[in-house]
Amino acid sequence: MENEKVSNKIVVITGGSKGIGKAIAQQFAAEGNTILLCARNEANLKSCVAELQQQYPQASIHSFVADLSQKAAVQAFAAWCLQQGTAHVLVNNAGTYLPGNIKDEAEGNLEHMMNTNLYSAYYLTRLLLPGMLQKASGHIFNICSIAALDAYDGGGSYSISKFALDGFSQNLRHELKQTGLKVTAVFPGAVLTDSWAGFDNSTKRIMEASDVAAMVLAASKLSPQAVVEQIVLRPQLGDL
Repeated sequence: MENEKVSNKIVVITGGSKGIGKAIAQQFAAEGNTILLCARNEANLKSCVAELQQQYPQASIHSFVADLSQKAAVQAFAAWCLQQGTAHVLVNNAGTYLPGNIKDEAEGNLEHMMNTNLYSAYYLTRLLLPGMLQKASGHIFNICSIAALDAYDGGGSYSISKFALDGFSQNLRHELKQTGLKVTAVFPGAVLTDSWAGFDNSTKRIMEASDVAAMVLAASKLSPQAVVEQIVLRPQLGDL
């Protein structure tokens, strides 16, 4: 069957030590794939790898410490990934959120979030793309946000950077549609991650990271002639 999973896919996930990135890693690891993770915090990354490897011994979990807000770090991570083989799935999840409004947010917010939220995905994709193009297959997921769909109070430069990531996704999808490679932009609403640290979710008001991860895995399993271009997920009761 065309839509059955290919065993031992190489799945590259940035920002993979916690939150949505870790949840996506869990989904793909459960199916016995090779997972290549990166994150800035070495301790968190090592802990994540150990946990995943114990939970999913059939998978192969590898990690690389990198701050992807730095172009040189993106290049180093890409070179390491290429040594492991050609990616079947690339999840550009690395990101950071600094709240604020354009009129009064801290100086440097825009530059920092553009570097982390947009340029990391742009540079890494460009570096991994040649091998994927050579194989004429693969799937790129860009983890955007509902902040890329509408302006909101406190969005500021974060929203700008996510709008830009959506623009990157749309252009990439257009360019690659004849190549066999798929591109999916993912727009989660409120998810219980560090961005919502301290939030009391006992009433299940906001989503779990596993909700986003399940949709990413499902989208990756379609036949070659079908692609989910956008995934928009919101809490059942709507945005906060």
